Amino acid sequence: MTDDKEILEAFKEEGRQDYAFNLLVRKYSRDLYWCIRRMVIDHDEADDLLQNTLIKAWKYLPDFREDCRLYTWLYRIAVNETLNYLKSKRLKTMFSLTGKEKILSERFTADPYFNGDDITRRLYTAIEKLPPKQKVIFTMRYFDDMKFDDIAKALRRTTGSVKASYHHAYVKMQTFLGDSD
Repeated sequence: MTDDKEILEAFKEEGRQDYAFNLLVRKYSRDLYWCIRRMVIDHDEADDLLQNTLIKAWKYLPDFREDCRLYTWLYRIAVNETLNYLKSKRLKTMFSLTGKEKILSERFTADPYFNGDDITRRLYTAIEKLPPKQKVIFTMRYFDDMKFDDIAKALRRTTGSVKASYHHAYVKMQTFLGDSD
């Protein structure tokens, strides 16, 4: 598998930028897609956000300072794109005449790529109820099994604030799912 150093060296070399970007896309698209998908649920929305993430990465790759891993930098772009999208979507949903629960239920049943059972549907519905930043932290920890330090780096937050947000999200998830343990 291609490493970050190879990608960045190819990008800096005249005439090899497209090749470098193709390497980056092949190496990171799948992980970035699932990072985004777990937060927005919908395949088409995740695909659009992935494209936006990759376009921003292409635009700003010359400014990448290499003070963190390339994946961390890309993850940060993906999370920021997703958070901005979720904020705008939350505002639209707030003013919708249809209840949020109904919208969530329809999204799951209408998504041809979602083949989960009732428990999975309940889990994702509960995750959708979390505030955007808690949703991001919860999904990064729960699904991607990221360490709190890595989440903090990706989100440019302190490890303590990430742990606190995760704890609040975890408690809310227990409430949403009716778990009294």
